[in-house]
Amino acid sequence: MMAENLRQARLARYDELVAACPDFDRQGKTMAFTSANGYMFSQLNKAGELGIRLPKDEQERFIETHGTGPFTSYGATMRDYVRVPEAMLDDTEAMLGYLNASYAYVMSLPPK
Repeated sequence: MMAENLRQARLARYDELVAACPDFDRQGKTMAFTSANGYMFSQLNKAGELGIRLPKDEQERFIETHGTGPFTSYGATMRDYVRVPEAMLDDTEAMLGYLNASYAYVMSLPPK
């Protein structure tokens, strides 16, 4: 029960963050995610961990700066994603910056 409560709290926070970004909306009923241009660019996994998709150079910088690593969902390591540290979820300014950067990244890719 505790794990589900934690996931629900993180889902509520994720929804707040995405709602503050006018260029995209949260999608998914059982798996919350954002997508644009044919690419997913953020996702909340079953464990309530948030992953965001970034360009390669920004991935490495994010991992080093925030002491995190790759993002996994449903047992798979998600290519181009980094795991957002739990403590960072409360930093609205930083999170909005990363979500918008992630959106800009997928919009720079060829449409799928």
